[in-house]
Amino acid sequence: MNTQTLILIQCQDAVGLVAIISNVLAEQELNIVTMREFVDETNNKFFVRVVCAGELYNKEVLHQALTARLPANSQVMVNPDQNKRLVVLVTKEHHCLADILVRHFFKTMQAEVVAVIGNYDNLQEFTEKFGLPFHYISHENKSKQEFEQELADTVSSYSSDYIILAKFMRILSPDFVSKFKGKLINIHHSFLPAFIGANPYKQAHDRGVKIIGATAHFVTDDLDEGPIIVQNTKSIDHSYDVTKMRNAGTEIEKAVLSKAIQLLSEDRVMLHGNRTIVFK
Repeated sequence: MNTQTLILIQCQDAVGLVAIISNVLAEQELNIVTMREFVDETNNKFFVRVVCAGELYNKEVLHQALTARLPANSQVMVNPDQNKRLVVLVTKEHHCLADILVRHFFKTMQAEVVAVIGNYDNLQEFTEKFGLPFHYISHENKSKQEFEQELADTVSSYSSDYIILAKFMRILSPDFVSKFKGKLINIHHSFLPAFIGANPYKQAHDRGVKIIGATAHFVTDDLDEGPIIVQNTKSIDHSYDVTKMRNAGTEIEKAVLSKAIQLLSEDRVMLHGNRTIVFK
């Protein structure tokens, strides 16, 4: 049976890497369909995403053959799980969650929502209409540590690939972020790094900006400064008040977050320090 094999590689750059990879794949009787590579010359790093046609007889043999011939400490992934599991964190705003759940229901994204968690219960009834579990974990009348421990325990119970902060309006501690390093994805209602923190649309309005936007990024200890996955913008003019700006912004937020989930689900994003390599 003719199937596809996906291979992701990060390693130190060296002469002949493409030839090495091509030869190993030929030995495994795999035909390269697409190969997208990038070299970070400053840090001497090589990144590649390869899709092959042909029957893969033994995943471990291919993995060993590649790691044996590539530079030491190379990161090689062969056929990572293609059906990504998502836990979605929310507060009160519904637009991003609604977009994700509709895509989940109609199976138009290569990912599965396994649970929704909210620090308010406003979106519980809506979530349950899709037959999905909703966990209400209030942050009130408890310490930040207690809240985050309960949140972490619930998230961990679902063994998710990514945790999507769909307008989850709580700042997470470094301890929480470290538990889910490389798995937390946030949508920020601003074209970062401009107007970080609270009330970005009021900040933008007060500055008289002519472009608004949204940014999907990995969450790190630095507020709204994690590696960026997707950004998009919309031109506006002086006629936009704060409300009109916010309404336009919600449409961009939905589109940007959806695109980020798609790219992550298709294994097109590689983390590299505080940057991302995105193979489109």
